[in-house]
Amino acid sequence: MPLLPCLKKKKFPGSLGKNIFQKHNPPVQQNYQALLEMCLKNKQLFTDESFPADISSIGTGTILKKLPRNVQWKRPYALHRSPVFYAANRKQLDLCQGLVGNCWFLAALQALTFHQDILAAVVPQNQSFERKYAGIFHFRFWHFGEWVDVVVDDRLPVNEAGELVFVSSVYKNVFWGALLEKAYAKLYGSYEDLQIGQVSEALVDFTGGVNIKIKLPAAPPDLWDILTRATYSRSLMCCQTQLGTTKVLKNGLVAGHAYTVTGIRKVTCQYGPENLVRLRNPWGKIEWNGDWSDSSYKWELLSPKEKILLRKKKEDGEFWMSLQDFKIHFVDFVICKLTPDLVSQEDGKKWMYSLKNGRWVKGSTAGGSLGFSKGMFWMNPQYWLNILASEDSKRNLGSCNVVISLMQKHSSKHRNRAPHLFIGFSLYKVALQQEEINRKLPPAFFTQHQPVNKRQVFLDEREVTCDFHLEPGVYVIVPSTLEPQQESEFILRVFSRKHVLREMGGNTSFILSKEIVDRYEGKIWEDFFTKHFEQNPEINAVQLQRILNNVSWRHFRSFRLSFSLDACQSILALLDLNASGTLSIQEFRVLWKRLLFYLEVFQKRDTHRSGKLDLVELHAAVQETGISLSNEVCNLMAIRYGDPDLKISFESFMCFMLRVEIMGEAFRNLTQDGRGIYLQESEWMMMTLYS
Repeated sequence: MPLLPCLKKKKFPGSLGKNIFQKHNPPVQQNYQALLEMCLKNKQLFTDESFPADISSIGTGTILKKLPRNVQWKRPYALHRSPVFYAANRKQLDLCQGLVGNCWFLAALQALTFHQDILAAVVPQNQSFERKYAGIFHFRFWHFGEWVDVVVDDRLPVNEAGELVFVSSVYKNVFWGALLEKAYAKLYGSYEDLQIGQVSEALVDFTGGVNIKIKLPAAPPDLWDILTRATYSRSLMCCQTQLGTTKVLKNGLVAGHAYTVTGIRKVTCQYGPENLVRLRNPWGKIEWNGDWSDSSYKWELLSPKEKILLRKKKEDGEFWMSLQDFKIHFVDFVICKLTPDLVSQEDGKKWMYSLKNGRWVKGSTAGGSLGFSKGMFWMNPQYWLNILASEDSKRNLGSCNVVISLMQKHSSKHRNRAPHLFIGFSLYKVALQQEEINRKLPPAFFTQHQPVNKRQVFLDEREVTCDFHLEPGVYVIVPSTLEPQQESEFILRVFSRKHVLREMGGNTSFILSKEIVDRYEGKIWEDFFTKHFEQNPEINAVQLQRILNNVSWRHFRSFRLSFSLDACQSILALLDLNASGTLSIQEFRVLWKRLLFYLEVFQKRDTHRSGKLDLVELHAAVQETGISLSNEVCNLMAIRYGDPDLKISFESFMCFMLRVEIMGEAFRNLTQDGRGIYLQESEWMMMTLYS
């Protein structure tokens, strides 16, 4: 008999309905474009009656005790003379948590800001307070299997001083974060409904992806490799601390709190290499104070340049810690990705994704788990899953990576008013032919066979996800609640290289599977990694030149792009923080991302398609990157990096922009007041001579 998991005992929620099944109510869809055009035509600002600017949208429970007196709802133009919806410069995306205890939401949102393509899917970028402004904005969320568009007006709750009550930006004129939080609150009922949640929920709502959750006390030995692959692929990463009675611990961490993982770095100390993880507290303050914190002595063990460019002596909520401390002081590490290839040993880019809506109905399909009711277990919905060997996989490993996710839907309009049931699923290997799936497996089957996942996990969370390494063949998935006769709707998702999914019993139609390909940076980056970094973890200037000049720059028009050895030596000197004379995969990854970004800007501003920027085009290109430089500095850089006609090639533009970014970062890390810095002689020499 399968063992029940060791669960933290809570009062089990009762049945969600007596005789009538309570369906999940999808959000009401409003047509953003039609509403915008109507408001512009009538010359009036949008007022959203479906999420009114009153206390009902904030909540009716404990949140009321936190609210300041005389809360008012004001539009951004009443709060700042030049409001900005979204700032392209990532430095201005930093957000701070408000009165709602939704660190889980904000940590996921911070992770979103590191991936512009994913962010743009959630936050449509063609919105502003200037062009076609009508007090209406919209956002997109993945909501139980489909993308929904949520429309809001821009009236935001503020206190008597005119400060935002909930999420705000470090830059007080930026409002995309506050408006996105309002849309998310509308989707789930109210601001109060965001008080309690799991960071994994918000990550899925922003991406429609699949979560990989790692228990850090029992982390796999290749955790650093997983972190590296996640950092350099399209992944969002967050983590959580253990619940505790003390809110802020002596080490500076907050108990029961979600943090964003913002980066990793292997540094070279005097005693050898050290793996570091960078995290951010969504409060925008209160930081870790142990090893590798802002004031730690450990920074003195690094080269001056590495110390200057990595260490930030600012109370901004962002900090470094060692991988070992990360595993000790955090309990859950969550990675959210479009495809589950972080846990796969199979080659190939293509994945198949199937989604099926189902329900547990009292007296019909709510059979409960094997541990509670063996005789009724067979009544649960059953799904026939045929795992096929993938043709595009280069490796024949004998097993296929399969990720199965079960998500329950809440029946209430308000997210936190319907407690989660304990849910899970069992997976069985069977020898069924396709024609046999017209009927469910009988009760006797489950008394005679053990599931593949002998220790099923039942959690009172929205989603339960497990990954398996399965031999090709036929399986049956049986999703269930822990106790019988508990009702809810659910969605079942299956990811693998190749499979067929079909519901057994009455509805035996095949479930449509979609092919998903994670094309982020495509095969070029995969080839780089395989060819150059699996064998040689560090590359020198000659190898860097060979790599860059062997790339097929298909998107670069008009002429062949090439890099000189001198340029590659300059690039290496700028990015080689530990003065090793080589670039690590992490340092190269920084270069690769910046190179693609600068290439896009350069092409946009090279209006004559000459392969060079004149002074006017250079000024425009620098402005396009979001960096503010004076005309004098731009002119000086044209003299330093340009040809006799003061025209700059892409190779020189790349070196110029890297230097500007790195020197700007160094200044921000070293300055105390934003006006000046103090450097020791060794630091000055390192920053000016070797860069």
